[in-house]
Amino acid sequence: MQTEKVVDYIVNWLKDYATNAGVNGFVVGVSGGIDSAVTSTLCAKTGLNVLCIEMPIHQAKSHVSRANEHIAQLQKRFDNVDATRTDLTPVFEEFKTEVFSDGDQAIVDMALANTRARLRMTTLYYYAGLYKLLVAGTGNKVEDFGVGFYTKYGDGGVDLSPIADLLKSEVYKLGEFLKVPSSIMKAAPSDGLFGDARSDEDQIGASYPELEWAMKMDDEGKKESDFSGREQQVFKIYKRYNNANKHKMIPIPICDIPNNLL
Repeated sequence: MQTEKVVDYIVNWLKDYATNAGVNGFVVGVSGGIDSAVTSTLCAKTGLNVLCIEMPIHQAKSHVSRANEHIAQLQKRFDNVDATRTDLTPVFEEFKTEVFSDGDQAIVDMALANTRARLRMTTLYYYAGLYKLLVAGTGNKVEDFGVGFYTKYGDGGVDLSPIADLLKSEVYKLGEFLKVPSSIMKAAPSDGLFGDARSDEDQIGASYPELEWAMKMDDEGKKESDFSGREQQVFKIYKRYNNANKHKMIPIPICDIPNNLL
């Protein structure tokens, strides 16, 4: 990958899109992870206004410290970057008092995790409307089009996706080039939706390099029976997530009414 040229291409794409849309810049949710760090840096390089927002909800301290370190570094490097913090913990806690939480605890926990992401999306769009900004998505290619590892209308609710055609390994290459803090570069990827530091690999059961391999094999038309051992296990995990999350990756289905009924 020609890293510098890819960076320039994305920055120009962002700038052109924002200019044509008649907006002032971008708003980015900064989590302390590599994807949001790279996305916010790319947005900052456009020279347009960038608002970075940290939105903790019972967040792990390591996530908060990395997010703050990145925002501070970004503001030092770019005078077009502003930042704010919106503590959504009390909003989340109040929400829990108003909804039913009966049934399987694992299902309840997952529903609440997705609620965290949707509260953050609502916050991003509040500030986007306030300052005439676009919400920049932070999803990469493996998450968005491979395993669907994001929340529908949560972190998947964005205006544009600057890194969604890049594999996770490619995002890291951009991160190194863009001088993302080493604490973020070294941290295990995590969605931060459960109030602890559990990694994406802990949840999915496979690492991003393994998922990238499985995505490539799937694109080549390979089947589970073509592999054995760990490779077969990873491919099976990939296909399970890919199939279960298709509803996130395809356009919203529309019921087309036959002309003879209209």
